Amino acid sequence: MTLQVRSSRSTSMRKPKEPEANRSRILSAATAEFAARGYKGASMDAIAARTSTTRALINYYFGSKERLYLAVLERVYAEIRDAERGLALDHLPPADAIRRIVEFTYDYYVGHESFVRLVVAENQARGRHMKRFPSLRTVNRPIVDMLGAVIARGQAEGVFRPDVDPVDVHMAIAALGMFNVTNQYTFGTLFQREMGSKGDVPRRRRIVADVILRWLEPVPAASRSRTSTRRKPCNPDSTVVPCSRPAPHSPPRASFPRGRRTSPSCVSPPCSRTRTSVPT
Repeated sequence: MTLQVRSSRSTSMRKPKEPEANRSRILSAATAEFAARGYKGASMDAIAARTSTTRALINYYFGSKERLYLAVLERVYAEIRDAERGLALDHLPPADAIRRIVEFTYDYYVGHESFVRLVVAENQARGRHMKRFPSLRTVNRPIVDMLGAVIARGQAEGVFRPDVDPVDVHMAIAALGMFNVTNQYTFGTLFQREMGSKGDVPRRRRIVADVILRWLEPVPAASRSRTSTRRKPCNPDSTVVPCSRPAPHSPPRASFPRGRRTSPSCVSPPCSRTRTSVPT
């Protein structure tokens, strides 16, 4: 009697966990399949074989191949965002916090090529699948908010330039980091570099961080002054002040055979000083 009660309890405790365990196994297998073959090339039968289940069971949990694919995208994005929450940036100076984000992102891409492949595949599809599910559009909000907080601290301290958009920073970090993963084989062959090796990863990770931080630095005053002295568009409410320079001496016009033309040897540039007219 006691054994039967224990058996029924253990069975009732296992049942709620089985659907979630099955779902997790299917997602893991689907992640590998979609990353290796893309959306069109991936096979539902191959995913079922990887999990020792059936195609019918996969459809029972996810409904269709596309919904399974979107669940994979949602999962891999959630995983990197969850990992970023453990960075603990509040106690770091702004520049060090940005460097930590860059280094973490670079290392994550190197260690999770399936994530990079999935992102590349969806971009090759022009984001067709993600566009149909608005919930995926907010998946990157946490990292943008994190970068925004760090950038705001840096701007308040005067160590970051004021005209920085956190989304642009996130895109730059992702672009530079992913490029070193997606193009490591072609560039490694073309330039005979051991890209992705233990000695190469730290160096390239440092380069990416240096590039991002250099971009975030305040623009020097000299550069700002050069920009501010550029000629501005003409003000329609201004009138040209007559130039005080004497007009150049114009020699008598010489006659030339028909068909030949000549241009003045010296032309005085127009005076650009203006005086704002007072409205009446």
